[in-house]
Amino acid sequence: MRIDTRTDPVLRQQAGSSYAIVPVGSIEQHGPHLPVSTDSDLVTAVAEMVGSPHGFLVMPTITTGVSFEHAPFFNISIRASTLSLVLEDVCSSLYSNGIKYVFVINGHYGNKKALEMFAKNMQGDKPIVRVFSYWEFTGRRFDHAGFMETSLMLAVSDNVTMSKAQKGLDTSNMTDEEIADIKKISTESFPRATGNGVWGDPRHATADAGREMLDEITQNIQQEFQRQIRGFKNNTTK
Repeated sequence: MRIDTRTDPVLRQQAGSSYAIVPVGSIEQHGPHLPVSTDSDLVTAVAEMVGSPHGFLVMPTITTGVSFEHAPFFNISIRASTLSLVLEDVCSSLYSNGIKYVFVINGHYGNKKALEMFAKNMQGDKPIVRVFSYWEFTGRRFDHAGFMETSLMLAVSDNVTMSKAQKGLDTSNMTDEEIADIKKISTESFPRATGNGVWGDPRHATADAGREMLDEITQNIQQEFQRQIRGFKNNTTK
């Protein structure tokens, strides 16, 4: 349940018995065919699909993340320490409204350092938080504006211009060591690693493939959330 569509009485009534989901995305280039909101759009869709069937409270997406590595291509970025503090404040505010458990779903790889910092700072505090990156719940090798991410966007958004899709960095014939080396370069300069800002080949992406991936991702996340919730309940009864 998205909280931005609900009223105060409804939220106050449900908060004490609810779990919250906080999606975190980014504003950054995704090649010539995807909007800069791609990470935020996808993590929002995942959060809503995961949360709605179970009545979880889905927070508005934090759309600005840590994307400095995409310069000089377009990005709007905040420091990792800033994102960590924002999340800490959001979770503290949720707790003051009666929410004891918060799931943070990440949609951008560059946010991982900030989220690790946030999770460490929240240890022992309230609410109890768990942090996940949604692409970790698929067996596919993730990309950036490639087949997978473009297919996902075709499934959830009308803002995809397939006529402008271009093949980017192709790692299919690289060794694991070579891919690891390229990843190191990409964390400092994604344009230098990829050339055109695309990691993968989006030209044959389809909405059907995207919907299949979304189903896999959301089902796996739902299963993990239920496992975490069972753990929460077991701890409270001890």
